[in-house]
Amino acid sequence: MMELEFAQLFAGVVAGAAPIVLAALGETITEKAGVINLSLDGTILLSAMVAFAVAFETHNIFLGFIFAAMVGAAVAAIVAFFSIYLNQSQVAVGFVLTLMTRDLAYFLGNPYSRLQGPQVLPLPIPLAKTIPFLGPVFFNQNLPVYFSLIMIACCGWYVYKTPMGLHLRSVGERPLASYARGINPKTLQMVYSIGGGLLVGLAGATFSLCVKPGWGRPQGAEGTGWIALVLVIFGGWNPIKAAMGAYLFSFLQIMGIYCQQWLPGVPAQVFQVAPFPLMIFTLLVMSLAQKESVLNWAEDKPQMRSILVFLSGSMPSALGKSYRPE
Repeated sequence: MMELEFAQLFAGVVAGAAPIVLAALGETITEKAGVINLSLDGTILLSAMVAFAVAFETHNIFLGFIFAAMVGAAVAAIVAFFSIYLNQSQVAVGFVLTLMTRDLAYFLGNPYSRLQGPQVLPLPIPLAKTIPFLGPVFFNQNLPVYFSLIMIACCGWYVYKTPMGLHLRSVGERPLASYARGINPKTLQMVYSIGGGLLVGLAGATFSLCVKPGWGRPQGAEGTGWIALVLVIFGGWNPIKAAMGAYLFSFLQIMGIYCQQWLPGVPAQVFQVAPFPLMIFTLLVMSLAQKESVLNWAEDKPQMRSILVFLSGSMPSALGKSYRPE
């Protein structure tokens, strides 16, 4: 009985983290190329609205995901174009876009508010779903959840194990050196910004068609984009670590629901906001782990040093800086 309850708990964590994982992976890829996309929060809301509206009108969930991905790619392309080709501030453009896309989502999505619409159904994997504990957690989910799990491995492999991933990292670290080697930094930055935006758009669709089906104001996805941006830093610009942060955040949210049942005397708002300061505290710990004095202190403590090395990470050197060829 206890094993079943734990399996249900972690199955909820994996399912709830799927859109956050996709958004964090998309932003990690974008920032690895040296571009900051601050429009994530508004993009997720707009793509969630578009996904639900398209699926509602066409009765085709797949089309909902396609259009949501296109919305995410389009917004990311605007941020990248203004930054890469017009040399405008990435932070300013992204911040304005997140406000604009959020309001646009609420305005255009008003006719679809609180309507019953299609949603993605679970797709258990035969035989695998019967594996004790692991079956219900990983193999009794829906397609977007499976896709998010696959993308973690694919992004980690692509970034660190392929020549294309090396080019991606080089553009984010030393675009001038990349240009000297025959790589066009502007083209790659545009491509990876759009690719990251596609994943962010899919994150929005996963919200409105899977995790929190439907559309309304509030939709339930508010703030997710900012969390994804934090998780990129949390993961040290490593897609696998960023995904781990997404599961940690989802776990904290699920535990908040359980705590409301266990401690009914405590206001529910306390548990709703608790994951956010906990994530800030975790970022503070990670920041301390990267300090040279702390690493020197752990020099003769192999286990502690290995933990600190795992937590540490450095942002791409050219992040947020528009590339200008000499």
